[in-house]
Amino acid sequence: MADVGETRPEGIEGSLLKGPFAVGEYAAALARQLRGFARVQLVGEVSNLRVSRAKVYWQLRDARGALDCAMWRTDFEALGLGPGVLADGAQVVVAGGTDYYPGSAQASPHFHFAVADLRIAGEGDLLAQVDRLRRVLDAEGLLRPQKRLPRPELPRTIGVVTGEGGKARDDVLAGLRRRGWEGRLVWAFAPVQDRHAAPRITRALQDLAAVGGVDVIVVARGGGSFADLLAFCDETLCRTVALLPVPVISSVGHHTDRTLLDDVAAVCCSTPTHAAEAAVPLHPGQAREALTASARRLSVHGRRAVLVRARHLASLSRVPAAVVARQRARLHQLLRELRASAIRRGMAERGRDVRVLGASLDR
Repeated sequence: MADVGETRPEGIEGSLLKGPFAVGEYAAALARQLRGFARVQLVGEVSNLRVSRAKVYWQLRDARGALDCAMWRTDFEALGLGPGVLADGAQVVVAGGTDYYPGSAQASPHFHFAVADLRIAGEGDLLAQVDRLRRVLDAEGLLRPQKRLPRPELPRTIGVVTGEGGKARDDVLAGLRRRGWEGRLVWAFAPVQDRHAAPRITRALQDLAAVGGVDVIVVARGGGSFADLLAFCDETLCRTVALLPVPVISSVGHHTDRTLLDDVAAVCCSTPTHAAEAAVPLHPGQAREALTASARRLSVHGRRAVLVRARHLASLSRVPAAVVARQRARLHQLLRELRASAIRRGMAERGRDVRVLGASLDR
């Protein structure tokens, strides 16, 4: 790309503005100006967090605005934050200053706030409150009772708590259809995002648990910011779920989101579809196919066994006739031998009588 400064054209006639300047020249000057701004500390909520090989990127937001932020990954790892501490919805304090990449003929320009240091906001912050409540529930043993409840392989009735008009409802139905499940479904619609959500969800769970025959309950909601999902970290809701006699499957937010309800529930799933499939561990469609195949094999083996035993019985039925025939032949042989023996004996006795008579006549 030719240097525009070498062949700089005339400016706009009548304009009082300076220039024209080459884009690269002005961009470099802008970068120097922005980097010269005072370095400050900002506080806000993390969103759209992503990690690359070299840097960690996120947006810092509040109700009045947002800034793209970036921090060298080596600096971020040196902070020693635990896994998942910096996540969407976290309230953080960052220190740094504005930075600007001028771009080039092949790369786009980019403005961001270069973060040099970071800390999670203090104990008054929502995330810290949630972590503290999680520790309290764990200490009281309320994270385990749901996980001990038996779950049927093929439930007859499934209860679902979700928003009436949300996409989560369709996802649950799609998951159950894919499973081939055709049991009874009981819906309990409740708001899933506002200050009324937690008590309404709690009441819906209690109502479903009171319905006779509900084998498992699914709580489903799509993704959102940490603030959107805060209702599912309500203490009363979590304590209610922990003490329910019916297993609860939680599917709140995306796979990167984690609420207290996920910790308390019997099973935590990443999507409503996955939750529906987890509610029916046995795949009815596959079970039907396996049963049909087993019945077919049983029929084939049954027919084969009948034929084998029929041949065996037929062979056994021929054995008595053969035995009788052998005995009859033996009896005939004995009779012939008996007759021959009688004839020989009679002839011998007659011969003896003739000799005796002859001897008498000679005297």
